[in-house]
Amino acid sequence: MVKKVLLLFFVVIFLSGCGIKFDQQSFKPEQKVITFWTLQMGDFAPYMKEVISSYETKHPDIKIKWIDVPFSEGEKRTLAAVMTDFPPDLINLNPDFSALLAQKGTLWEIPSDKLNSFTPEIVNAMKYNGKLYSIPWYATSAVTIYNKELFNKSGVKNLPKTYQELADISAQIKTKTGAYSYLPTITENDTMLKILNKYGVSEIKDMNSPESKAVFEMFKTLYQRDLIPPETITLTHREALEQYMAGKIVFYQGGANFLTMIKENAPKVYAQTDVTEQLKGPVGQNDFSVMNFVIPLRAKYKPEALEFCLYLTNSENQLKLAKLTNVIVTDKEALKDSFYNDYSTLENKARSISAKQLNKITPALRQKPDQKEINLIINQTVQSVLLNKNSVENLLNKLSMFVL
Repeated sequence: MVKKVLLLFFVVIFLSGCGIKFDQQSFKPEQKVITFWTLQMGDFAPYMKEVISSYETKHPDIKIKWIDVPFSEGEKRTLAAVMTDFPPDLINLNPDFSALLAQKGTLWEIPSDKLNSFTPEIVNAMKYNGKLYSIPWYATSAVTIYNKELFNKSGVKNLPKTYQELADISAQIKTKTGAYSYLPTITENDTMLKILNKYGVSEIKDMNSPESKAVFEMFKTLYQRDLIPPETITLTHREALEQYMAGKIVFYQGGANFLTMIKENAPKVYAQTDVTEQLKGPVGQNDFSVMNFVIPLRAKYKPEALEFCLYLTNSENQLKLAKLTNVIVTDKEALKDSFYNDYSTLENKARSISAKQLNKITPALRQKPDQKEINLIINQTVQSVLLNKNSVENLLNKLSMFVL
């Protein structure tokens, strides 16, 4: 008895230390209380509460306890929680961290037949070792944002559709406009891996391949010839956006949401801005990002949590969220909605292009449990290549020894 009391005491102290506040609402003894964590969704509290209330009305035996966690603390709190006997029943995460938890054996396997309403390419991309441990929620897929005035000034007739086509016109763009063609943030997170994936490198074991070497050589040539900014070696996508808003680069790849930032901070540049599809490689697929839900293996109400999650992510509720946030739905029917076939404004055009790109996302990059460490090593290799510290072949040989 003493041990149980002490255990309960430490759990309460742990959750209090994490800054999580319990809802003061009392629950009926006969109700099952589903604890549900989201990441940084506080700004959309009315929507979340509406969905929760609707679900509870239809399921009087269920009570949903919603807790919104700051994005920066999501992984730390989740890792601590899933190792206890009292984890949340449903947690909002990203696929990389979900794969890490799956590798650790802390997640409940999701029955694949429960996700037939979702885009199959996304579902397959989220599998870990052939098994499914997460449910997709919403997605994003970058578009190419470009300065029409600078592009027309360059004298180039056709918009580039691939990385190689953009590389081929970079010299002409700089000569005619004084601006760089673009600033590829290839040392940020998994950017380089996403580009390599478009060249058929979807497995880490293929890093040392002719296709991979060609990509590294392409960026090395651009950097050494001063056809991409020196800052390429360190800057992030937010800093690249600042370069675009300052008129220093012609093309910028990012989410449709960045158009709002351009409109607010650089209205003259926004007036000259248009969008087109994201750059591709020989394989022809698009990259994307997705947020998902997982159910801890030690969760008390796993089937009930899955049922609520499928309600939250059904076609109707996904569309409601998309119209509030401009994200892309992952439900097959919702993707066909007229909301994603509207080109009346620049923002609507970007959103529609982004949604259609989800129809071609395979083969998707296969994540590893230690993906963050792999990304770091790859990005260090990218820096060495751009700075010409060694031949691309030697650097890729060294890289393969670390990541395999």
